[in-house]
Amino acid sequence: MDTAPDALVTYGLLAAWALHDAEEVAFGPRWLRDNLPRLRARFPDVPEAVWTAAGRVDDREFRAAVAVMAVIVGSAAVAGRRSGGRSAFYQGALNGFGLHGLVHLAQAAAVRGWTPGSATSPLIVVPFTLWARGRLRRAGVLRPTRARDVVAGLAVAAGATVLSHAAARALTRF
Repeated sequence: MDTAPDALVTYGLLAAWALHDAEEVAFGPRWLRDNLPRLRARFPDVPEAVWTAAGRVDDREFRAAVAVMAVIVGSAAVAGRRSGGRSAFYQGALNGFGLHGLVHLAQAAAVRGWTPGSATSPLIVVPFTLWARGRLRRAGVLRPTRARDVVAGLAVAAGATVLSHAAARALTRF
């Protein structure tokens, strides 16, 4: 067992997330608008309400959602640092971040091409998550990960995304 994980393990979550989300901010809403007709045709079983909601997200709302998510991820990083990496909130956010990266890779595979977030996922998101989990493991503070933890991590990441977009929608209405 090493000593408690250093700040790079905990605050690194926020840094890795920021680098990843810079890709999403730079390309996300425009890519979606440009590709919406192709996505609708390729995935006809997706309910129209999903496509309509996705098409309504403009650049301003998307940037606001990313800012809200920054608060969530930043709070998780602080909780991780304060707890020496033991925080369930931090470890859940770390796991959710890594799983989020895998979702981006699956999206790219599904559309057979690049999607916003798919470039930084194999370069930053997944490697950082694996590295940080290894450091937590060596420090003896990594919580065991079971199948239900994977499902919970994906659910929390999805919930945080929905919350971020709902808050952004409310903030950008003015």
